[in-house]
Amino acid sequence: MGNAALELNWSTFLLEIINFLILVWILKHFFYKPVLNVIARRRRSIEKSLNDANTLHEDAEALRVQYENRLAEWEKERQAAHTSLNEEIETERAWRMEALRATLGEEREKAQIIDPRALEASRLRMEETALAQGAQFSTRLLSAAAGPELEHSLLDLLLKELTSLPPERLSTLRAAAGKTDDRILVASAYPLDDAARLSLEHTLASVLAVTTPYHYEQDKDLLAGLRVTMGSWVLRANLQDELKSFSELAHET
Repeated sequence: MGNAALELNWSTFLLEIINFLILVWILKHFFYKPVLNVIARRRRSIEKSLNDANTLHEDAEALRVQYENRLAEWEKERQAAHTSLNEEIETERAWRMEALRATLGEEREKAQIIDPRALEASRLRMEETALAQGAQFSTRLLSAAAGPELEHSLLDLLLKELTSLPPERLSTLRAAAGKTDDRILVASAYPLDDAARLSLEHTLASVLAVTTPYHYEQDKDLLAGLRVTMGSWVLRANLQDELKSFSELAHET
């Protein structure tokens, strides 16, 4: 009985072992291996995800570093451009200020030099215009007042001046009259009567000691008075010459 029980136990044990082995084989073949495969695939998937995440992180980090470097480069370029622009602006401003100072200096010098001249020229032009207008007015006035009576007055004035000449001037006129071989030319605006001619010839003979013959002619351009020509010397006592001298004085002034 005891041996039978022992034999039964061995049989059961062997069956249990066989069943266990069969179960193990079944589990390994139909369950464990697929589970391992699933676990392996899951592990590979997780590892791939981790690798992808690491790759993305590295790429993101590289992009961040690249972006920060680019920002730093842009900032440097902006600062350099700003500095260069400020230097150019300052250089241009300094150049323009220097050019402006030079121009103002030149204009100031021109103003100091030219303005007095311009004022003087303007003053001279005004004086010349005033004298010219005065000469024109005097010409119109004296032309209207000219006549034989005025001419006789001018003749008397000429004779009076001849008799009152200083000795040195009188000697010069006598020397010039002595060298005159040609006739003495007497021009008058109006015909001189015999009395006027005799008075003129007598005064010239007594003052200048001339014996040269006389030639009388009428010149209406003289307006009034007469002009006595002795060689290179001319005695003037007429309105035309007086007004001409006045006009020439205006131009010289």
